[in-house]
Amino acid sequence: MNSYKAPLRDINFLLTDVFNAGALWASFPKLEGSLDEAIAGAVLEEAGKLAGEVLAPLNRSGDEEGAQWRDGVVTTPSGFREAFATYADGGWIGFTGNPAFGGLGMPKMLAVHVEEMLHGSNSSFALYSVLSSGASLAIDAHACEELKTKYLPNIYAGVWAASMCLTEPHAGTDLGLIRTRAESQADGSYRISGTKIFITGGEHDLTENIIHLVLAKLPDAPAGPKGISLFLVPKVMVAADGSLGERNALSCGSIEHKMGIKASATCVMNFDGATGWLVGEANKGLAAMFTMMNYERLTVGIQGVGCAHASYQTAVAYAKERLQSRSPSGAIAVDKVADPIIHHPDVRRMLLTMKALTEGGRALATYVGAQLDIAKHGVTREQRAEADTRVALLTPVTKAFLTDTGLESCVHGQQIFGGHGYIREWGQEQRVRDVRIAQIYEGTNGIQALDLLGRKVLGDGGKAVDGFLSEIRRHAAEPHVEHRDALLAAVNELEDVSRWIADRAAADPRQVGAASVEYLHLFGYVTYAYLWSKMASAAQANLAADPDFYSAKLATANFYFERLLPRIEGLSACLRGGAACLYELATEQF
Repeated sequence: MNSYKAPLRDINFLLTDVFNAGALWASFPKLEGSLDEAIAGAVLEEAGKLAGEVLAPLNRSGDEEGAQWRDGVVTTPSGFREAFATYADGGWIGFTGNPAFGGLGMPKMLAVHVEEMLHGSNSSFALYSVLSSGASLAIDAHACEELKTKYLPNIYAGVWAASMCLTEPHAGTDLGLIRTRAESQADGSYRISGTKIFITGGEHDLTENIIHLVLAKLPDAPAGPKGISLFLVPKVMVAADGSLGERNALSCGSIEHKMGIKASATCVMNFDGATGWLVGEANKGLAAMFTMMNYERLTVGIQGVGCAHASYQTAVAYAKERLQSRSPSGAIAVDKVADPIIHHPDVRRMLLTMKALTEGGRALATYVGAQLDIAKHGVTREQRAEADTRVALLTPVTKAFLTDTGLESCVHGQQIFGGHGYIREWGQEQRVRDVRIAQIYEGTNGIQALDLLGRKVLGDGGKAVDGFLSEIRRHAAEPHVEHRDALLAAVNELEDVSRWIADRAAADPRQVGAASVEYLHLFGYVTYAYLWSKMASAAQANLAADPDFYSAKLATANFYFERLLPRIEGLSACLRGGAACLYELATEQF
């Protein structure tokens, strides 16, 4: 099933009722009143049409055909080139880009929903676009004016694409081990030599040029991560007047044959003395690349939400039509031989779990998008600094928790179909395959958990997490807050667990790694509780305006607090089990 309908009503609820986006955007001088909720609604409606009418019909065919490699040339599936041209013509690649170079300058709070639609309708296609958007962010933030002027307009326009080249065969997460080398030339350029793997969109036929951002080391660079520099390396050389010249000394050695996202070309890239230019300062490339990586981590989290929502749509439609047995409370469809399976408790449990987790994830993406906008456009230095701290704290949660729960939701969606969920024609098995990668790339979820607990929570003595918990408590202190007591109890548990780990990690550093994944999940469920409390409170306040929609929000919030938030009790017990039991088994006994 290739149909997809964008969740526009739910998005509007978040932007208007929960987060008051219009007032936030009005407070940003750089937007100069160019965006309000009405304009945002029109933009999102167009994005929804593109996703539903252009991208979704290519999802299954793209999966079956896949990207093809032959003699260094990569061909995308039928229809992808035309769809990419349509997408680029709409200005979507430069949606959040710098207007000085042709971008639209739209806020991230709005862009997260466009990205969800992309991933929900066609994750493989989405990856070509979001890599260009992320690379543009790094170039705009760190490159010199000459490079920005030369490359950004065509990337924003979709005439050229971009990629991120980090990983090497022997160096995955530990980028300090990379061997790619850069040698300076008399004209100020560099010769880049080395091999990169797992490069999304490293080669394809969608654009006339691809601009690679490549991590490499200079000959005299310090050892480890402190010796990494970032370079811009075009596939085709660009003349001073912007015209294309000769092919650069780089090539695609092969593409990977993968479990999912098969229409996305995942490339082995060989740089054989390719010409490139330094982006930012020498030996500070990792910090520059993290500008792009943190953007991509939020986007990957959104991939989890998009795939989960698409799976939910299909599962709901099927559950309302599929007849199996009678409802435990008695016949519902008395004129039929059996009742629709949506009346069976376990099916409702799965559907409500999908709904609660997906809508919670969408709310978190919206919240983090707003914080990114405040960090960039906030009026005062204090506002920008606080938002930046909040983004740093929540980025690993957003990437990991949204993708872990995204997979859970897609598996539920497949399960609701029974045996049909295992069959290709229904599309549910593809959702499971496509979303699975989101837990792995852009830093595995285990690494995200270590980052959250080790760096973001313990690294600053708990200041960042204390600030976030204080924000939640301020919300709980407001009048007419839904689920106040349960929310505060969850906050207290997260605070207690954070202190428990800090106390024990001082004596045994293994405690951080032993507790990190459960801690991130506990953190995620508490964060969702905060957002569901905000959503339920907004729904209660507006109930009379649209009883059907808002009562559904209230019911879903009740389900979250009754059936999903209690998971934190088991997570807390698990991580309090400590690290010692992980090491009782000798290595030889595995």
